[in-house]
Amino acid sequence: MPTLPDVDLLIEARWLLPMSEGLPTLEHHAIAIQGGILLGPWPIATAREHVSPRETLRLPHHALLPGLINAHNHAGMSLMRGYADDLPLMTWLDEHIWPAEGALVDADFVAAGTRLACAEMLRSGTTTFADMYLAPEAVAEVVGEMGLRVQLCTPLIDFPTAWAADFDEGLARTEALIERYAEHPRVHLALGPHAPYTVSDASLARLGEARARWGLPIQMHVHETRDEVERGLAEDGRRPLRRLFEAGLLGPHFQAVHMTQVDDDDLALLAETDTRVIHCPQSNLKLASGFCPVTRLRDAGITVALGTDGAASNNDLDLFDELKCAALLAKGISGDAAALPAMEALAMATRDGARALGLDAQLGQLRQGYAADLIAVDLQRLNTLPVHHPASAVVYAMHSHQVSHAWVAGRPRLADGHFIDITPDAITADCEAWRQRLASLRAQGES
Repeated sequence: MPTLPDVDLLIEARWLLPMSEGLPTLEHHAIAIQGGILLGPWPIATAREHVSPRETLRLPHHALLPGLINAHNHAGMSLMRGYADDLPLMTWLDEHIWPAEGALVDADFVAAGTRLACAEMLRSGTTTFADMYLAPEAVAEVVGEMGLRVQLCTPLIDFPTAWAADFDEGLARTEALIERYAEHPRVHLALGPHAPYTVSDASLARLGEARARWGLPIQMHVHETRDEVERGLAEDGRRPLRRLFEAGLLGPHFQAVHMTQVDDDDLALLAETDTRVIHCPQSNLKLASGFCPVTRLRDAGITVALGTDGAASNNDLDLFDELKCAALLAKGISGDAAALPAMEALAMATRDGARALGLDAQLGQLRQGYAADLIAVDLQRLNTLPVHHPASAVVYAMHSHQVSHAWVAGRPRLADGHFIDITPDAITADCEAWRQRLASLRAQGES
């Protein structure tokens, strides 16, 4: 009898949603992890004949799916959750967020906020996130500690921040990060210019040169509000997206975050250049920024991924909640109940998220040779029974606390709903200390 290959772990599940071509639903299937890589999937009986596992995990009431990909976040801002609510975007930024950042944000603040964000995301099924915030060195350190995967978008902006004096210094510091993390398996670098209205034409030219030199993707807030677009038209007669196109920046490497204002010319530019769009529905709703026309974009062949934005404007980082909101919003905006069905909404948070970030050769699907970034969700709960269609249960009925297990690069990070190697009490204590400092800052401002 031939010797079966050894594997670290065999996971047998009631349902498997691999998010592969055709978006199939597999019943009574198993998948194996060996050296941080996936093998399979196969029917359970076949799997038992194919591999010799050191450990077997049987999940008879669970669905197994790729770890969720939060394609836009400001993780360090989690400490400002609820700090300034019920305000329009520019009032929120100018009068509350930017002053608080100027007074308090440093590497310690960002590390504490990112640690909180990583724990929240892991507990709700996110294993990869794109982060655009200050002190990216601190973010990378925390990600290494917490065991997630990150696309680290270095903050590039024309005015001074806690990270860099100007755009050029931001590029210089980006180069240092590229050298430092070039071989890191879970830290992926990207350029993170803030927005068209905070980056000059000269800086856009240098951004293009940096993109060509380093081969990094670009993530940028674009067409987040009507005011942004009107401001661009008033200043030089061009919509911001057209300005970015004429600067040579759009393409499959460009991640346009928000895109709540899309006319026919914008749609044509996005489709022509294969630019990726990151949809953040709950943040846009809360800030009354507008609605990303997801159905029109997807019908035009444009890749649309999902992000939560930061907890200061959402106010949570629960991507399951986000994808349900995205599915319902798409139906309401289009007037079509068939728009963005459950499985396609789930694809936006997995396979399409990986594609938007340029990581689709290794993430976003459960298939042979891909990184073992995956989660299990327990559907044997009153709110998800009976399970006629597991994708429907996951998208429309499930609560994120039903995430029972999570692995990143094959390493367990959550088991039976409990963290592995993460101490929530320490995170809680750190949050309270920073809450007190923010409360003191607010009191000074009000006195």
